[in-house]
Amino acid sequence: MMIYNKKLIELREVNDLKQYDIANILNIYKGLYNQYETEYEIIPVKHLNTLCNYFNVSFDYVFNFTDRKNYESTKSEIDLDKMKQRLKEFRKENKLTQEKLSNVLNIARSALANYERGRNVIATPFLYTVCKKYNISADYLLGKIDDKVNLK
Repeated sequence: MMIYNKKLIELREVNDLKQYDIANILNIYKGLYNQYETEYEIIPVKHLNTLCNYFNVSFDYVFNFTDRKNYESTKSEIDLDKMKQRLKEFRKENKLTQEKLSNVLNIARSALANYERGRNVIATPFLYTVCKKYNISADYLLGKIDDKVNLK
């Protein structure tokens, strides 16, 4: 289970915003955003990136991996080229085959291969799981920051 919903609620409330306001920022229905906050539906990385940029916080902060709200020189966009390169590097540094890592993530090896080819942005639950299990920054993995950050 991920725990990003508490940070999303906190950020929204601290900024005196309603779910409707956040839904407008994301260009989605309020009901869908409500499902993201309750984690009934998993928020896609692209929407999470939009909110991180809006609130000037990192993925790592929203995922509750760090108390540090943001990093210096954070890019606003996810860099697919860096993501695929860093995901491969991370996997090899940890001596994981695609098969082993796909088993850890409980996904098909072909899905992992698509992430490593940069065909898809890594899905939120898989990003969360990799970063939490291996103490790697989600912001680094997504190419939003250049400095490698090891978490807790």
